[in-house]
Amino acid sequence: QVQLVESGGGLVQAGGSLRLSCAASGGTFRSYVMGWFRRPPGKEREFVATISWTGANTNYADSVKGRFTISRDNAKKTVYLQMNSLKAEDTAVYYCATSRRFPAIRGDDYDYWGQGTQVTISS
Repeated sequence: QVQLVESGGGLVQAGGSLRLSCAASGGTFRSYVMGWFRRPPGKEREFVATISWTGANTNYADSVKGRFTISRDNAKKTVYLQMNSLKAEDTAVYYCATSRRFPAIRGDDYDYWGQGTQVTISS
């Protein structure tokens, strides 16, 4: 059983930056591919980014490519999402999750999920 706890969300102006963190406990962190998803208000959950077991490979949704960076620290059992040049349409609840495959861009490919952290961008 893996527990995931996201943090770092908040309210920021358009053009600003935020860094989300997702701390894992239980399980073997380095054996999991990690991903970030988000659920905008009134919309379905969507893929944001994923990172391979060692961090050597990443994959991004087109909507965030060039603005967001996913990274991980296996020693700290933590995955990060650095978000720059934020836009109003980035407003969402952000979730981290674990997978056994890379790249995994479907929610069904993920096993354990965090509770989410709210990100609100004011325009």
